[in-house]
Amino acid sequence: MTRFKQPESVLVVVYTRAGDFLLLERHEPAGWWQSVTGSLEPGESPGEAAVRELAEETGLDADGLADLEMNHRFTIAPAWRHKFAPGVSENLEHAFALELPEPAPIRLDAAEHRAFAWLPLDEALSRASSWSNRAALQRIASEKIRAG
Repeated sequence: MTRFKQPESVLVVVYTRAGDFLLLERHEPAGWWQSVTGSLEPGESPGEAAVRELAEETGLDADGLADLEMNHRFTIAPAWRHKFAPGVSENLEHAFALELPEPAPIRLDAAEHRAFAWLPLDEALSRASSWSNRAALQRIASEKIRAG
């Protein structure tokens, strides 16, 4: 029996105090750049999923992880629709953030990602493939500016 993904996921934006943002390039589809993402497992809370995905996709621990209290509902892209039960077409995404003092070594999940980059905001915004990822990047940047 095929196990379908839950249509609920997390997005974890990792960034440095200096304003560099971590993006990961997926193997499929080629050229798809994003922050840390992943679907919730059965019985898992968004916060638990964020901690797990962060460790799986980057090797980073989640000390200091913050819930942005920012959710987006979006249509699941055709490239990933087969991973969800028939008739499921939307996903609910919960956004989190992790600030680091400086860029950290990243251990990619080679089955999922081919590359990573630490990028200044403008470049991260232009490279991030999803609108919800760009919205989270902009939110963090605007809060950093307000905080001084």
